[in-house]
Amino acid sequence: MYLGLDLGTSGIKAMLVDDDFATIGVAHAPLTVGRPHPGWSEQDPADWIAEAEKVIGDLARQHPDAMARLRAIGLSGHMHGATLLDRGDQVLRPCILWNDGRSGPQCAELAARADFHGIAGNLVMAGFTAPKLLWVAENEPEIFERTAKVLLPKDYLRLWLTGEHVGEMSDAAGTLWLDVARRDWSDELLAATGLDRAQMPTLVEGSDVSGRLRADLAERWGVARVPVAGGGGDNAATACGMGVMVPGTGFLSLGTSGVLFAATETYAPNTGDAVHTFCHAVPATWHQMGVILSATDSMTWLSEITGRAVPELAAMVPENVAAPSPVGFLPYLSGERTPLNDPDATGAFWGLRRATGLADLSQSVMEGVAFAFADCVHALRKAGTPIEAAYAVGGGARSRAWLRIMASATGLTLLEPEDGDFGAAFGAAKLAAACATGDTSARIFAPPAVRAEIAPDAALAAAYAKKYEAYRAAYPQLKALPDSRA
Repeated sequence: MYLGLDLGTSGIKAMLVDDDFATIGVAHAPLTVGRPHPGWSEQDPADWIAEAEKVIGDLARQHPDAMARLRAIGLSGHMHGATLLDRGDQVLRPCILWNDGRSGPQCAELAARADFHGIAGNLVMAGFTAPKLLWVAENEPEIFERTAKVLLPKDYLRLWLTGEHVGEMSDAAGTLWLDVARRDWSDELLAATGLDRAQMPTLVEGSDVSGRLRADLAERWGVARVPVAGGGGDNAATACGMGVMVPGTGFLSLGTSGVLFAATETYAPNTGDAVHTFCHAVPATWHQMGVILSATDSMTWLSEITGRAVPELAAMVPENVAAPSPVGFLPYLSGERTPLNDPDATGAFWGLRRATGLADLSQSVMEGVAFAFADCVHALRKAGTPIEAAYAVGGGARSRAWLRIMASATGLTLLEPEDGDFGAAFGAAKLAAACATGDTSARIFAPPAVRAEIAPDAALAAAYAKKYEAYRAAYPQLKALPDSRA
């Protein structure tokens, strides 16, 4: 038996699987986000521990015989969070989360201090960990001075589970302190933030042993002192669950935000198009991500302003779309990452007429999100990353119409996996299995069975290629307009 523990922003999930990766049990617990000021996003790490204890305890009570055969635990979690500890491992302040924007002003200052683009392989953005520490240094200097360790969220759970200060490559790559090519901390980048290696956790690969379960926890849950795997950041762990470990086939996550994930055999950054280049959760492997900030959230926005439920709006779009909507849409409702790196980018409709109906708007929103993913495909290919097909996951992937639009707009063949839970907790459980067995082959990280393939429609793809040109032209024209708020 293997246990995967995933620390999400809105909740924590524990999944127990057997040797064939069939699900034995799942437990969830909610988490809340504190927003003490506009643009801030924080969580109390004590809540992570309390809810992790609850979900693992639930599995221990519901499946005692299976838990007694537990061989290893794997971890996953939301990335980039700054968990600051003093010399006694006491938390100094609430964790500053990935979606916290307060450190925007520190980004340019930090980028000027060292070669973050070349060494870390990523643009300096407020979402990453390093700018958060510069903000703390400038605004909470007494806390910065007391900071003895900086841990990522899942690694604080590891500290509770094992007593060890350990991180792993895929999550560490999202701090901006990792030399991503060398898979080691960069002294230069740490110094640029006023830190050093002593304040960082020891690094292991995601499939390696990072420590063993504390004796008191093992006794409480009726398990042995099993190894705890290094684990992975949430997207890398999801890729492990989907078997996305080699170039060619990635995954496309159509959730609130959107991710196009591709594994690579080498370090190949493309900071010019705001591609995220990170280590994968297994050795000698890297990955790239194109990230868009408003995927299904664009449909949620349309639902909110029209008073129509999202399923009702989605049902207005025919499953077999014959032609593009006469309306165009830019989905930059929360700014945009790939390829713009523009937190101030704004959304827009164009081509509105008196005869325009809600069905036109619904289809145009789906198309605009699909074109944003097309931008991601082009950005990854510019970095030399081949991607021809992708597993479609996330809530939006339940819409066959949207998947058909997506395939024709991006040129990707989309693969619908058979029913199952292939998320980050499942990937964490697979990393636990790799840790226990030493096997990182396709036997462990096998892709799911495919229920259906959705290939691009040639005629629709040609029509979308023309509309994509208009989409690409719309952003710079909108950007050139004077700010009406001024």
